[in-house]
Order: sequence, then structure tokens, then C-alpha cells
Amino acid sequence: MCAVMRTANSASWALPPVARSVVEARRHVRATLEEWHLDGLSDAAQLLTSEVVTNSLLHARSPIRLTIEHTENGVRVAVTDASTVVPTMRPRSNSATTGRGLVLLSRLADAWDAEASDGGKTVWFTLSTDRDPWQDADEAVE
Repeated sequence: MCAVMRTANSASWALPPVARSVVEARRHVRATLEEWHLDGLSDAAQLLTSEVVTNSLLHARSPIRLTIEHTENGVRVAVTDASTVVPTMRPRSNSATTGRGLVLLSRLADAWDAEASDGGKTVWFTLSTDRDPWQDADEAVE
């Protein structure tokens, strides 16, 4: 996959709707955060990117655009797809094998949201260097 857009403070890639795109997305996030010297956010950013890209693949089944932006105090990661259905938290049983991605977003990210548009939706999250995203991780998922 090649970068669609790259500046000093942002990078964007087009990813196909295949499972391998989850791996590619994590690789892009890791490399970009290393380049920006934001390595401390890399583990959380890679995990949350995996969750959002996987949700996109499962539910939208469309090409994906991954965008990473260097913010004043951290990073914003966004995943855009062709579905206009925004993710919502749903009740799940303790034995469910899915349904924890939004819980992780809520616990690890400083903020996250989903924005629908005419051509699809964007799910984004932010991580800040001012806060340890793992501080509350033990409470995140049971």
C-alpha cells in the first residue's frame, strides 16, 4: 500500500477490504509514530487501529482510508469507509467473542467518535502524550 497523502503532520493510506489491511494499518501507525517520536503511544494506537479497521472490514466491507494526524499533544487516527452506519455499544455476554472494540476505545482513547457523511463514515480516536492510555486498562475488558 502506498501513502495517498503525506505531510510533516499527517499521513493517509487507502487500504482494500481484506484481512491483511489490519496488519498494514498497524504497521503504518507504528512507523509513523516512530517517525514523529511518539513511540509511547504506539502500542495503544496500534491496538485501537486494529479494532477500528477490523470493525470496518466486518461491517462496511468497503475500501478503507486510514489517516494519522500529529496533533498539538498527541495523535488522531481516523478510519473512513463506505458504510453510513455508525458503531454503537451493544450489550454483550461475558462469553461473547466479539463486541469489545468500542469498550477498548472508550477506555484507552482520550476521545473517540463516529461521524456519518453522504459517502460513508469516519471513526476516529485521539491519544495524548499527557495521559497514560494504559492507566485504566485493567478495568477495560473482562
